[in-house]
Amino acid sequence: MISRTRFHLPSLLVLALLAAACSRIPAGSDSSSIAPSTAGPTIVFMTDFGTANDAVAICRAVMVGIAPQARIMDITHQVTPYSIEEGARFLEAVSPYYPPGTIFVVVIDPGVGTSRKAIIVKSKKGQYFVLPDNGLITPVIDRDGLDSSREITNPNWMIQAPISSTFHGRDIFSPVGAHLAAGWDFNLVGPPVSQLVRLAPKTSTARDQGIDGDIIALDDPFGSLITDIPGGEFKKLGYSFGETVRVEINKKPVLLPYVKTFMDVPVGETLLFIDSRDRVSIAVSQGSYSKKFSIEPPGTIFIPRKGPFFRPK
Repeated sequence: MISRTRFHLPSLLVLALLAAACSRIPAGSDSSSIAPSTAGPTIVFMTDFGTANDAVAICRAVMVGIAPQARIMDITHQVTPYSIEEGARFLEAVSPYYPPGTIFVVVIDPGVGTSRKAIIVKSKKGQYFVLPDNGLITPVIDRDGLDSSREITNPNWMIQAPISSTFHGRDIFSPVGAHLAAGWDFNLVGPPVSQLVRLAPKTSTARDQGIDGDIIALDDPFGSLITDIPGGEFKKLGYSFGETVRVEINKKPVLLPYVKTFMDVPVGETLLFIDSRDRVSIAVSQGSYSKKFSIEPPGTIFIPRKGPFFRPK
């Protein structure tokens, strides 16, 4: 019995030392543990300011000065100048991927300095949009629903300096977005807005003969043509992958193979496909359709129903 006890003493001593050492390891030092996120609120920023000047940097500096804990992320600052429709399209496309509570600061504002309202819109998804009341928010609200909206009139929310008549991105929208990120009460920014300005985006028209639509944008930098024809509507026309579709672009007939993706045709060849946003698009494999055929939006497109081609009168 004594010899058995002596045999186990070294093992027990090792175990005791290991237990004591483990008890001294700081909490969270185990590489397999996941610390809770300490990320601050997210501000998502988009403008038509471009990147050749200091406007974007100034706006970001204003936001950081008010809400240094906020993460500022960008959609783009290359929106075609003054194009509310393009800005609305980008905002609609990006916003679903952000969670409730995200703050979007959007400045495409050809009416800056006029009587147009500066507003905050809260969607039913719980996202906030700080932007001019010029229709930028229309597609998002049509999809997510409107919770409430308020006009920005409280000067405490604005930059604490004279307000420029031409740079509300710096003086109003950036500080307001940052104050939201800092936890200020949305209801104190100003009075409710009873009616938002609505954008009237172009939409395709389905007829017995086919679909009339518009070329609404280019997929830069690739030069593909983006149309307003939904993929689901195109599929009702009866075409299958691999078939040739006779399309009218700006009233000129063009033959295009309908395929899934770019490399389904040889490099340099044209194609018609449904893009990642479920829209009919037209491209050149590893090339620019726009440059090759000198086509820029806006433009028109007609796609006939499968069968003998004819144009509706």
